[in-house]
Amino acid sequence: MSLALIAGAGRLPATLAAALEGRDWCAWHLEGFAPDGLASESFRVETLGSLIETLRAGGVTEICFAGRIARPKLDLAALDTATVPLVPRMMQALGQGDDAALRIVIAFFEEAGIEIVAPQDLAPGLLDVPAVGAPTDRDRADIARAVAVHRALAPLDVGQGCVVAGGQVLAVEAMPGTDWMLESLARVESRPGGGVLYKAAKAGQDRRIDMATVGPDTVTRAAAAGLAGIAVAAGDVLVLDPDALRIRLATTGLFLAPA
Repeated sequence: MSLALIAGAGRLPATLAAALEGRDWCAWHLEGFAPDGLASESFRVETLGSLIETLRAGGVTEICFAGRIARPKLDLAALDTATVPLVPRMMQALGQGDDAALRIVIAFFEEAGIEIVAPQDLAPGLLDVPAVGAPTDRDRADIARAVAVHRALAPLDVGQGCVVAGGQVLAVEAMPGTDWMLESLARVESRPGGGVLYKAAKAGQDRRIDMATVGPDTVTRAAAAGLAGIAVAAGDVLVLDPDALRIRLATTGLFLAPA
């Protein structure tokens, strides 16, 4: 049984590769989104059909998606023959929310007889959230407010996180992602001090291919945004490089708490 790792940008693919020692596996990445610290072959969205054929011919029976990508643009002039039959559904995917689009992509592989495997199934330790620091009563009130906001928005397929400070919703994650959301807080004037970044899965989210992540870089950006800490829903978020994460939390003074 062979496994293909479809890697995106960031550290997660290399973390998973370390957990695959002794297994027969290969790695591919969408052009423009090469992973950090992992060698992989590139493909274009216009050659997705050929990639699927290549994987099947190579005996791949399982596939794992890991890492960040942006929604690609489809160049119809660059399509190869094997991908042309997929175009109507690809166009449909590009016009829908993230969850709906990912379900269409999953279907391409499942119809080819390739099983989707979640990153947390390959490396269960990714779900372990180290509790670091102690939220204040105000922080806990912000966490409760963030949880309520996220639950209200989750069915709308908007994003996996939000920021609350002093009971006020400062930002909600959308298509640009968590990093963009945190960086945008620098442009918010007269905002309350402190605040909490909350991350969790959306309602109906397919946890096999679209898990939220936190890592040392998340802490750095949250600290730069002036936040007091980070809260995550246990079982909904993958934790990257926990040792470095603890060090970064200690250095910045931020807390990390399950919610």
